[in-house]
Amino acid sequence: MGFFHLALFVFLVSPPLSLVLSKDIEHGSLIVDGGRSVADTDDNFICATIDWWPQDKCDYNNCPWGNTSIINLDLSHPLLTKAIQGLKPLRIRIGGSLQDQVLYEVGNLKSPCQQFQKKNGGLFGFSKGCLQMKRWDELNQFFNKTGAIVTFGLNALNGRRKTKRAAWVGDWDSTNAHDFISYTISKGYQIDSWEFGNELSGKGIGANVGAAQYGKDLIKLKQILNTMYHNYKFKPSLIAPGGFYDKNWFDKLLQVTGSGVLNALTHHIYNLGPGSDVNLDSKILDPERLSNVESVFSSMSETIKKYGPWSAAWVGEAGGAYNSGGRDISDTFVNSFWYLDELGIASKYNTKVYCRQSLIGGNYGLLNTTTFSPNPDYYSALLWNQLMGKKVLSASSDVLSPFIRTYAHCSKGRDGVTFLLINLSNKTHFLLTIHDREAKEDGAKHILKETSVSSHIKSAFSWVGTKASDVTFREEYHLTPKDGYLRSQTMLLNGNPLELTNGGEIPRLDPVRSNVHSPIHIDPLSIVFIVYPNFDAPACAVEHKKSLI
Repeated sequence: MGFFHLALFVFLVSPPLSLVLSKDIEHGSLIVDGGRSVADTDDNFICATIDWWPQDKCDYNNCPWGNTSIINLDLSHPLLTKAIQGLKPLRIRIGGSLQDQVLYEVGNLKSPCQQFQKKNGGLFGFSKGCLQMKRWDELNQFFNKTGAIVTFGLNALNGRRKTKRAAWVGDWDSTNAHDFISYTISKGYQIDSWEFGNELSGKGIGANVGAAQYGKDLIKLKQILNTMYHNYKFKPSLIAPGGFYDKNWFDKLLQVTGSGVLNALTHHIYNLGPGSDVNLDSKILDPERLSNVESVFSSMSETIKKYGPWSAAWVGEAGGAYNSGGRDISDTFVNSFWYLDELGIASKYNTKVYCRQSLIGGNYGLLNTTTFSPNPDYYSALLWNQLMGKKVLSASSDVLSPFIRTYAHCSKGRDGVTFLLINLSNKTHFLLTIHDREAKEDGAKHILKETSVSSHIKSAFSWVGTKASDVTFREEYHLTPKDGYLRSQTMLLNGNPLELTNGGEIPRLDPVRSNVHSPIHIDPLSIVFIVYPNFDAPACAVEHKKSLI
């Protein structure tokens, strides 16, 4: 090929050479081990919460929940249905801070079935509330219609008494929960898992229960479930405690319950601090801050390995910033850096389910509280759900910058490997090539670090991998904010705004195709999913084969 033809090819599939040679370009390689997986997630890894908060739940003089609670959410809204079906199979968690004050209108309920009211001295400033069975019927019709997988959070404080501090003592009164589960079974409603309590572990949030007592009550609940579902082929999982990780408390809980009780250990993460923080944007873009959460996942993994290998790890709730999220931040493009990065970290540590706070409501809903239209994080979840398979691969980089974040999974429902690349830098472009670890260790050529134009061209086209001759293109999904404004509520996919169609449908998420021999170009402050359809990864062959059965 003559130089003219080569230069033309470079122009068509690569960034301009002036960009490639600019001082804010960093070259490097990504190395992926396609020979084995290092972790795996569940099929329904993506999860979202529908909370109990009423419309007068306010934080920092802002009341962002509207009519989005389990009690008053408009289940007939067409966008709600379409959004859930778009993420199918989506796990919906029913729960949140007020769940331990919820009674169920069934059996011998000793008090009127009333809604939550503001109450001085009440837990989180609210009275007890009640779930009417008519509403429960409506919810289950909705779940059946949308294909949602349901996790329901039970009241774990019923029957206990509060001491002078936040500690609650005494045995759990299972009567109301028993009657509610019995009603649910009698109606044929399929609950995938029952969760016991919300944020009562360790020091708790507002209230806490000791690990020994909690374990004792979980054993009791497991016996109830085993008895009630005895004649049923499908038996729901029991998960707990749905609180912030406290090593000693979590270790003790697994030791008390023993094997055969807890199917999953659930923990909550809000690693960005309060939603009122004026530096929330900076925290989201701080690689060190984002990486700090790995210590929680690592310790959680060790707890399960040592004391409960029969149990899986779930993130039962995560919203980034607590107290309803950050206003004009948690529902904008910038939040997707945190969200997708934490999905990547969680999956590396064998987390089976990651439940986002919330599906709708607060400042951090996947859907807008008023219009029900998707926020940027909804499209982030949608892309993850469509592209990232269950098996997690080891991926590393020789790039020295901490601002490039890399994750790799087997592609979902097809051959190949999918990468998630996140550029947190506000000025550096990255030009990256992909290497298979086995080929690299066998002496495959590395990226050259020469300075001439010809050497840049040569290094840019150094595809190193297995069965490279079979690969002709890759699929790219570049995510950026509209007009470059990080707080934009409009996400661009390959330069095009992700907006509802004229018919009110969720838009298609179409990639652009690039020649596989060209480098991956990642703009500053952007997120990219890259699919290599023919990347020969033996670890992924088994997953693809199973998806075809």
